[in-house]
Amino acid sequence: MNPSSPPVIEALSLERRFGHVRALRSVDLTVAAGEVVLLVGPNGAGKSTLLRCLAGLARPTRGSVRVCGALLQRDPAARAGVGFLSHQTFLYDDLTARENLRFAAALHGLDSVEQRVMDALDAAGLTQRADARAGVLSHGTRQRLAIARATLHGPAVLLLDEPFSGLDGASVEQLRSGIAAGAAAGRAVVCVTHQPGDVWQIATRVVMLSRGAVVLDIARPATLEGFVTSYNQALAA
Repeated sequence: MNPSSPPVIEALSLERRFGHVRALRSVDLTVAAGEVVLLVGPNGAGKSTLLRCLAGLARPTRGSVRVCGALLQRDPAARAGVGFLSHQTFLYDDLTARENLRFAAALHGLDSVEQRVMDALDAAGLTQRADARAGVLSHGTRQRLAIARATLHGPAVLLLDEPFSGLDGASVEQLRSGIAAGAAAGRAVVCVTHQPGDVWQIATRVVMLSRGAVVLDIARPATLEGFVTSYNQALAA
């Protein structure tokens, strides 16, 4: 990573209000190519709201988001550089795994669709379930398909909201390896999870939100146990 390179994600002075409630308070966040940022904080801290603003799915009340230098609020094409996995998988239950990926490819206007779909199914370990309807797949398998869908277009940014929820050990390892491989190839990743141990060893930074504001932004400590003290101190401040 070249420290002189512009950030892939640049959020400045983000504020998001819901009526009188300030879900985000002057949030600044930059993420460079190859970084894996672990976004933590208590329930209601604003983590999911921040991800939705970074994805262009929620418009900030104030502030700006740039992706690869393009202002997200003014340039809809900038959203093509973002892959997003939320609690909603965006999968169509009546379509097969293969058809879901074909549909995603069409939405992004991709070429070489069949090869891209085959490669994505293989990378996700879903070749044998390619023609199974998404609605009959297990939770872990659906999650792997949703990740494949979110990354099919080769986004520069990957935003993950609780990606490890409900996954078994093998699926966790496969997803973790996929995130690490994407980061090694230059992708910027922001991951929200209540299970930080699942992504700890591949994270490069830890950012903590509390009451909608960034209260901690540090290089990932060597151990999760060592971070707990810093987390509790920031929460109590």
